Amino acid sequence: MALLDFLGKRNKDPQAEMSFIDHLEDLRWHVIRSIIAVLIGAIVVFSYSGFVVDEILFAPTRADFISAKWMCSLGHSIGIGDALCFKQVDAKFLETRMTGQFIASFTLAFIGGFILAFPYIFWEFWRFVKPALSKNELKKTRGVIFWVSILFFAGVLFGYYILTPFMVNFYFNYKMSEQITIMPSFSDYLENLIYTTAGVGILFQMPLLVMVLARIGVVTASFLRKYRRHAFVIILIAAAIITPSTDPFSLTIVTIPLYGLFEASIIIASRINRRQEKERKEWS
Repeated sequence: MALLDFLGKRNKDPQAEMSFIDHLEDLRWHVIRSIIAVLIGAIVVFSYSGFVVDEILFAPTRADFISAKWMCSLGHSIGIGDALCFKQVDAKFLETRMTGQFIASFTLAFIGGFILAFPYIFWEFWRFVKPALSKNELKKTRGVIFWVSILFFAGVLFGYYILTPFMVNFYFNYKMSEQITIMPSFSDYLENLIYTTAGVGILFQMPLLVMVLARIGVVTASFLRKYRRHAFVIILIAAAIITPSTDPFSLTIVTIPLYGLFEASIIIASRINRRQEKERKEWS
């Protein structure tokens, strides 16, 4: 009966007016289905947790990691020698808590489930807000699920293949004293990996966020251009925090895509502002 009620609710006329309680009920089902999608993804990741840890999570710590070899070859091809080559690190992880690995396995499963289910989660969110949009607005937002997903996975891949190897290489080679042995916990490594993958994936949504803010009039292209230099400094500081290396090339590698997203945001805001100005002239 619950399934029939659920299907019946989804078959309601989308144009029918809904009360506040109906909206909450509709939102509840969207959230429930999103959670189920994450749980399914988490079960898949948990089932292959050994493979995921050894072949995916720990891969960026190895000198033969694909992006490490690619970066080293790039440095040689552009004539800067070993500047982009990663030093060999003996990355080992220690767990001092009896429950450390057990809790970390669930964290890994749910974050992995969230990454796998992200397109579906956003699709559910889009289904919830879609009825509030006009036909003209729906036409302008065509393909939004595709672009949100592409940007998210681009951020995840950038964080995994570029930022994580730099992070591991820097911290394992940074030593205040030879008497200090670096042996972080697996939970610590996993936490940092989450920031540099899922976190960067969310950060890569900047152009779409600017698009929304421009549509509602919060930001304009002229405002973004006016504070372009300030934005560059902020992006540079963020890049230095994410990849705290004295090597200018590593900072450049992180800064370029982030600043590229900012410039893309300006282009998007500019197009929206021109369209809005044209519509205002037509109405007047």
